[in-house]
Amino acid sequence: MIKQHTKSRQTDRKKRFIIGGVIAIILATTPLLFYLYTYAPNNAKVWETSFFTFESRGFNNVQSFIHALFTKITFVIITTLWFITSKDWWKWAILVPLIMFLFQLIGVVNYQIKYVDDFSFWYSLPIVMPVIVFLIWISRELNKTIGDLDLKDEIEEELENYNKKI
Repeated sequence: MIKQHTKSRQTDRKKRFIIGGVIAIILATTPLLFYLYTYAPNNAKVWETSFFTFESRGFNNVQSFIHALFTKITFVIITTLWFITSKDWWKWAILVPLIMFLFQLIGVVNYQIKYVDDFSFWYSLPIVMPVIVFLIWISRELNKTIGDLDLKDEIEEELENYNKKI
C-alpha cells in the first residue's frame, strides 16, 4: 500500500514538474519574442524568410509592425499565465490589463484601425469575452488539479507520520 501511495505521489510531482517546466519555458521565451523586432529590416515593407513572411500592414515599416505585434503578444502571454496560475482572491483584477492587452493586440492585427492603442474597448468586448470565459475555465481546472495534488500530498504525509508512530 505504501508503494502505491509513493507511486501516485511521484506521478503527481512529475505532473506538477511538467506543468511548471512548460510555464518556465514560456516565460523564458518572452524576452526573445519582445526583441524579435530587432531582427526585422528597418526600412522594408515586407520581410521574407524561409519560414515566414511579414508585411508592414499599415505601419511605416515591417520592423514597427513586428515591434507592436510582439510587444502586445508578450504582455498577453505574461498576464494570461499570471491569471491562470494565481490562487489569490484578487486574481480577477488581472483581467483588466489582460482585456486591455487583448484589444490592443486586435488593433495591431487589424491594420485598418488608424490608432492602435485607441481601439475602442466596446468594440473588443464581443471578441474578448469568449477568451475571458475560456481563461476562467482553464484557471479553475488548473487550480483544482494543483489544489487536489497539494491536498493529496498533505494527506499522504499525515498517513505516513501516523504509520511511523504506530
